[in-house]
Amino acid sequence: PCLTCLCSPFAEKTGKVLGEFCRCYKEQYGVALFNSVRYEIEGNGGPQAQLLHRKVPLEDHVIYSGNIFQYIEDNKKWRNRFCVVPHNYGLVLYENKLAYERELPPRVLVNSAGYKVLTSVDQYLELVNNSLPGVTPKSGHSPILKCPTDFPLILWHPYARHYYFCVMTGKEQDKWRAVFQDCVRHCNNGISEDSKVEAPAFTDAVRMYRQSKEQYGTWDMLCGNETQVLSNLVMEELLPELRSTIGPRLKGKAPERQRTWIQISDAVYRMVYEQTHAQYDAAMARCEQERPQLESTIRTDMDQIITSKEHLASKIRAFVLPKAEVCVRNHVQPYISSILEALMTPTSQGFAEVREVFFKEVTDMNMNVVNEGGLEKLVEYMEKLSRLAFHPVKMQSCYEKMDQLKLEGLQQRFDVSSTSVFKQRAQIHMRQQMDDAVHTFETLLHQELGKLQGKDDLCKSIQRILERVLKKFDYDSSTVRKKFFREALLQITIPFLLKKLAPTCKGELAKFQELIFEDFASFILVENTYEEVVLQSVMKDIMQAVKEAAVQRKHNLYRDSMVMHNSDPNLHLLGEGIPIDWGEEYPGQPEPEPAGQGDRRRRAKQVVSVIQDDEGALPYEMGAEALLQPGSPEPRGLQDPGVPPSSPDGATPRSSVLASPGVEVPPEPSLHHAAPASPKGRADVPAEVPHVTPASSPAPGAEGAGTACHQPSNQETCEDMTPPGPPQPTGTTESGEGVQTEF
Repeated sequence: PCLTCLCSPFAEKTGKVLGEFCRCYKEQYGVALFNSVRYEIEGNGGPQAQLLHRKVPLEDHVIYSGNIFQYIEDNKKWRNRFCVVPHNYGLVLYENKLAYERELPPRVLVNSAGYKVLTSVDQYLELVNNSLPGVTPKSGHSPILKCPTDFPLILWHPYARHYYFCVMTGKEQDKWRAVFQDCVRHCNNGISEDSKVEAPAFTDAVRMYRQSKEQYGTWDMLCGNETQVLSNLVMEELLPELRSTIGPRLKGKAPERQRTWIQISDAVYRMVYEQTHAQYDAAMARCEQERPQLESTIRTDMDQIITSKEHLASKIRAFVLPKAEVCVRNHVQPYISSILEALMTPTSQGFAEVREVFFKEVTDMNMNVVNEGGLEKLVEYMEKLSRLAFHPVKMQSCYEKMDQLKLEGLQQRFDVSSTSVFKQRAQIHMRQQMDDAVHTFETLLHQELGKLQGKDDLCKSIQRILERVLKKFDYDSSTVRKKFFREALLQITIPFLLKKLAPTCKGELAKFQELIFEDFASFILVENTYEEVVLQSVMKDIMQAVKEAAVQRKHNLYRDSMVMHNSDPNLHLLGEGIPIDWGEEYPGQPEPEPAGQGDRRRRAKQVVSVIQDDEGALPYEMGAEALLQPGSPEPRGLQDPGVPPSSPDGATPRSSVLASPGVEVPPEPSLHHAAPASPKGRADVPAEVPHVTPASSPAPGAEGAGTACHQPSNQETCEDMTPPGPPQPTGTTESGEGVQTEF
């Protein structure tokens, strides 16, 4: 049967799940709006950050670009692709570098939210075997995937399609792995923290919905933007039925059944994604329409709402608190210090590594500026330093410290399915602290430059500013880590307590509903108030544990009583100025641009440079020959047919195909041909945008390119024609039949 026919029975259940969630979201929206307005009126009493925060971190930058082999599933061949990672962290795959430079449409756009980066085929096969129980290839049979090199890179998702890549050397694999993991980390953090109403309402609705299904504890698939998270929520419910319905109908050998299962799961996920996108957007629009009236009621009746809520909380507290305190005393309190220690050690090591990397980079820059030249060299190094936090390879040593996080027996006791939620959150904090430190350093240095006389003054000034920034970093790092520890402890213990108390408390909550005035029912929920009471029962112990760790100076945590007030009163005013562009303010010798290139677009700078292999980088031409061993896929799958060795399409040595250190690369493709840049800097590209096969006629501007612009036939492409997700970049191209196709 066609995939559409297989998906259609699940559309009705998807609609029911989404309808139930949207009702939950509407309830939480009113509560979040009330909390937001109350917070705005009462203000923020927390400590002020000492470091400056950059508003637009990666404008006009490309994280990385380079050649990589991709496995094309339709024809079972490996092809050389040019991969670009723009500032929104989408993976953009082009036919080759020439296609990228000519702004031709990419083959595929990948939003990596929810994916895992695997560097072993065995790891991948284990996950695939577990995804469809009972279907395992027998020994001696060909597995679902064979990699022609020892350095695979696989993007695996529990519901969506998988992506297969490989490279020629271990160093390349390490670099691409760091880049892919950074993409996953960034895309997973897809819900904007700037939203003070929609984001809390959504995450609370997800939590409440899952708890209504008796699913407590952390959830690994809270990844991506709202539509992606909600699609994962629906798929989590559909998957058991999908397995029982489709599994017995799969035919063929085990690898073939696994391939078919992956295709069907991906097709259902796409259907769910499209339905979710439409239904959730409609729910949000209804809430936004009601917002002015709700906000007016809140501001008018704020005191009465607070009084009503406190009255309800006192009644629930009298009923719940004695039971909650016994549960905390017997089941939670004895383990808080163990959980905290397990969290503190790797997290503090990671932040210490961030400090060390920052210190080393600035110190090396200072020495090089003194030895090699003055201001001109400083500008060159500052341009690199300004993007240090977004360099996946240099930051990898910091991120890897969190891999040591293990809760051991505590994980089973408190129903923590995985520690990945805490690892990624800590890693995001590390990157933010690094960027804040770098931004503060360059702001202070930029202010000092006009007053300096000679190299000696410059060297002393850099050292003095570095010491100031490190003091601010230590204070902010302590504040951020203490907040992270408190939040993590609550994430671990609160679901456990709610699950323990549910049999004796949850059924009795309905009787408290009558205590809420009907006019305030949109802003006060019994379930939310009950959770707040449970939180209060354990919060005192958590605060005390973190405070004791700070008093003992464990892991360089500062005491709460130590507050830095106005240490640099004018610093935050400096941060409000125009962003510093070192290259434009202090230009050296301008590099000649290709004719017309500068007029067409600004050239994007690349954060990560090419690998410098001590043994010499293998050119991809040699790589293709090395792959052609007996038993490997057909030779044509390794290099595009019709491309002569001298062409730029993958046959040039890697050192010339990739940008050299300090050399600019062409900018991110325009809106018509590239990943749409999120206005908030987040990757909101869809899971995949398919390739549309160009017509046999050459693309505009490609006349005379000859075989270098080879256009593959429909059989050589693997991408489907119906992508899920939000509206794609507007643009047209001719299909193989000569029809104008929008994507």
